[in-house]
Amino acid sequence: MPHTFEYSFEDHGHKFSTKFSTGLLIDGKFVDGCNGTTIDVVNPTTGKVITKISEGSEKDVDLAVKAAQKAYDTAWGLNVSGVKRGQILIRIAELIERDIDEIAAVEALDNGKAFSIAKGFDASEAAACFRYYGGWADKHHGKVAEIDDSRLAYTRHEPIGVVGQIIPWNFPLLMFAWKLAPALATGNTVVIKPSEFTPLSALRVAHLFKEAGLPDGVVNVVSGYGQTVGAAISSHMKIEKVAFTGSTAVGRTIMKAAAASNLKNVTLELGGKSPNIIFNDADLEAAVRWAAFGIFFNHGQTCCAGSRVFVQSGVYDKFVELFTAHVNKLKVGDPFKSETFNCPVSFIPVINFVYISFNHGQTCCAGSRVFVQSGVHDKFVELFTAHVNKLKVGDPFKSETFQGPQVSQIQFDRIMGYIESGKSQGATVATGGERHGTEGYFIQPTVFTNVKPEMKIIQEEIFGPVVAIAKFEDEEDIIRQANDSIYGLAAAVFSRDISRALGVAHKLHAGTVWVNCYNKLNNQMPFGGFKQSGIGRELGEYALSNYTSVKSVHVNLTEPAP
Repeated sequence: MPHTFEYSFEDHGHKFSTKFSTGLLIDGKFVDGCNGTTIDVVNPTTGKVITKISEGSEKDVDLAVKAAQKAYDTAWGLNVSGVKRGQILIRIAELIERDIDEIAAVEALDNGKAFSIAKGFDASEAAACFRYYGGWADKHHGKVAEIDDSRLAYTRHEPIGVVGQIIPWNFPLLMFAWKLAPALATGNTVVIKPSEFTPLSALRVAHLFKEAGLPDGVVNVVSGYGQTVGAAISSHMKIEKVAFTGSTAVGRTIMKAAAASNLKNVTLELGGKSPNIIFNDADLEAAVRWAAFGIFFNHGQTCCAGSRVFVQSGVYDKFVELFTAHVNKLKVGDPFKSETFNCPVSFIPVINFVYISFNHGQTCCAGSRVFVQSGVHDKFVELFTAHVNKLKVGDPFKSETFQGPQVSQIQFDRIMGYIESGKSQGATVATGGERHGTEGYFIQPTVFTNVKPEMKIIQEEIFGPVVAIAKFEDEEDIIRQANDSIYGLAAAVFSRDISRALGVAHKLHAGTVWVNCYNKLNNQMPFGGFKQSGIGRELGEYALSNYTSVKSVHVNLTEPAP
């Protein structure tokens, strides 16, 4: 029998508990893996094991694929109307909302993000995503082409079949929804692998599928390691498509496996080193708060984190001053405390601070490169530093916490290595730069100034609460600096001159550009990258094309045989 996770949240101020199986979900049943082995799940706030999950293997993936194929042939795919699929997806959304406190608490415990964010952002947006694609399920139509009176020609958008999905640890619940919802709406069946670091919220939501009316085998959840389960999904000859969110290096590996197997369709949402650009005429107070939210949201563990802040020279010093003061107020700590903004690397309380900190900086589009026009560079740095100094790191379940812990020891060590690299290469630490406390994977929100283009902290994705602030002189200078990256996931421009802001936005090599804001994502709008930030798009109507094949049908009405 697979392990059962049972946990009371009373110690965190909540009068509820959770209890569910942590086995593999294959053909509607939670089961042990074929090898009978397990993986420890660690609470990043304490660094201690809280439960075990069943470890999947190549054989388990094969069993899951067979279950998915059977479901596709008999109970899903073209056998079920779009109306019915939509009803089931909307029911999943309703069940997530019914159990939202418990699901959010599981997410905060497992991932480290603030409970307030896990509930107000991750869980609520996951439900919204299922509901959004529930609405699309009967509306993804083909087209009729005008040929001539002798023929009727039209297209059909048909499901691909069995698809594989591999999701990351920074937004485990939200990515579960982003991947599953469009795939199910278009009639596919799925074998999905959650991260071995943060599998619990996906498993908890998977327990809702039967209640929602989803047929057995339509979704199969196989937990495990990337080198085994992930590799098996990428190379399986019966999986027709694979979708992955994670690092660019792993994305390359998946593409190779897909090409070497059955040349399966691939969608990749990969890394980023997103530039955040502040011109002299920007609303500096607002830019500081958005910039902090851009990098420190989700502990900096976002692929679109604004980790490169470019400030025009006229306001550079003032920005650094304000930003540092702001960051120093952010609370890092227990994800279950309401004041927490950054929790252990992988927690996030929602607030409109400069977006590098959102999700502890653990976002692929984090605004980790902030470019500020030279005229306001110093003022921006002043404001930004003051803002960062207000961020509270601590218990994700405490209301005052802004930042919780990073997600794992591996990620903690990686981020600290980049911080040491910045110091050794001559960048100035305006604030932070050290571990927070002695227990758990907490890192102080860190601001570097006086950075040079060749430094690792300005070129490489850190995926943590670390931001580099650089000066720029004019539009030509900033477009060159901002585009000097192998990534192209996201960017932001702050200016009161909307013509200039849009002109710069159109010249940036990025899949998403925000003007006078950061990290604003919506289910209706596509999300994805240029260059080495990925292939294809998540969200919006565009995501539906990831999971359908277009068929052209030609019908002869009156044309005689040749």
